Amino acid sequence: MKSFKFKIGGNAYDASVNELEGSTVEVTINGKSYSVEVEQAAAPKAAPRVAPSATVAPVAAPAGGSQKISAPLPGNVTKVLVSAGQSVKKGDVLLVMEAMKMENNITAEFDCKVSNVVAKVGQTVNQGDVLVEVEGTAAPVAAPKPVAAPKPAVAPAPKPAAAPSAGTGKKVESPLPGTITKICVTVGQKVNVGDVLLTMEAMKMENNITAESAGEVKAIFVQQGASVMNGDALVEIG
Repeated sequence: MKSFKFKIGGNAYDASVNELEGSTVEVTINGKSYSVEVEQAAAPKAAPRVAPSATVAPVAAPAGGSQKISAPLPGNVTKVLVSAGQSVKKGDVLLVMEAMKMENNITAEFDCKVSNVVAKVGQTVNQGDVLVEVEGTAAPVAAPKPVAAPKPAVAPAPKPAAAPSAGTGKKVESPLPGTITKICVTVGQKVNVGDVLLTMEAMKMENNITAESAGEVKAIFVQQGASVMNGDALVEIG
């Protein structure tokens, strides 16, 4: 079990994360336990050929339905990027909140219209607090025309991760189990405090892992698509 302490908006939190059992991890915050299902990254598969007569059914938002988007963890709202009446697409970032030393992008799960923005910049929220209220778009989505799947391209062999250095730098570790979705730096690159080093998906959130000190990237220990555990080394900065 991994344990750590942090402060959000001046409030102290004690948190612990139990080891994974299958796809479930137990997160305890200030004595209250939450059972969280962690999505594992699936190995890429070659796309099957689609017969000319086949059609692909679109995923439509609930017509006229409303949904409340809540905070998945306690944290502090740092940015609000939408306003009431604004139309957004699936995947658009609605707001950014800082939780467990990570910047977390709260995104739209489907095409929708923002009906109410509840959270404000600088506000401290608890798990389950409503952040934004949205309504599904009522316009029907036309089914795309079927196309034959292209032949799967042969991906080049991934470059091996840089070997750990002699230990002179500071290692940036994963604060939670998750999956690396994007690496934003390269070995030898200069970074400043707050620069985004990589992005990982954890607990259904996109989390920006940032540099806590300025320096040069000495080593990158993970690759895009890799699954990491709490405490795993991600990047070393010297």
